[in-house]
Amino acid sequence: MADILLIEDDVTIRTALSRGLRELGHAVSSSPTALDGLRLAVQDRPDLIVLDLGLPDLDGVDLLRMLRAVSKVPVIVATARDGDAEMVPVLDAGADDYVVKPYSSAQLDARIRAVLRRGGQVRERQELAVGALVLDAKARTAALGGVTLDLTPREFDVLHYLAERPGEVVTKRELLTEVWQVPYGGADKTVDVHLSWLRRKLGESAASPRYLHTVRGVGVKLVDPS
Repeated sequence: MADILLIEDDVTIRTALSRGLRELGHAVSSSPTALDGLRLAVQDRPDLIVLDLGLPDLDGVDLLRMLRAVSKVPVIVATARDGDAEMVPVLDAGADDYVVKPYSSAQLDARIRAVLRRGGQVRERQELAVGALVLDAKARTAALGGVTLDLTPREFDVLHYLAERPGEVVTKRELLTEVWQVPYGGADKTVDVHLSWLRRKLGESAASPRYLHTVRGVGVKLVDPS
C-alpha cells in the first residue's frame, strides 16, 4: 500500500511494527538513529515516515525540522511523550499526525492511510481476498465463490474497508468517518442498514453470521469462515 520509513531506536518496537505493517501490505524500511533515518528519507523518498522522538543521536523534533527543510514527506510522530506541551511543538514543527505509545500496528496503519488520503497518495491493494470472498478495488467488483455480487457503490466501500483489515473489529463510528466521510455525528442506523444488506447478499444473517460478525457494543469484523 505504501513505502514506510520507520525511525525508531527500540529494537523490539521497531521489529514488531515493521512486521505488523508488512503484514498489512506496506513496504517498510527502518533506522534506529536520526541521522541514518535522514539519509534514508533523502535517498529512498518514502511515501511516509513514522518518527520516534526519543532517538539516541538527535531529538526527534530537531530531526523533524531537518526533514521539513529538505522534504514534504508526510510524518507521523509516534512517541511515549504525551500532553499538549509535547504535542503542540511537534505539530508546529511540521508533523502531519501524532500517536502516543502504546499503539498497535493496525492503529498506526489507520493513521497512515488517513494521512496519505489527505495528501492524495494512498495506494490500495488492487485485489483483496477473505476466504472465498474476493474484491477488486480497481474494477470495484466483489465475488463470493466465483459468483459476482450485485453491490451498490456504498456497499462495496463498506465491504472493501472491512476486507482491508480482516479479523479486526471496526466501530460504526469509524465506518461513518472513513467510508461516509462524516467526521462528527452521523447516524449509526445508516451503517446497520448497509450491513444488513451486505449480509443478505453474502447469504447470511446477523443470527447466523459467516463473514460479517457483530461484536456487541464494539463494532463489526469481516472474517474468513473457514
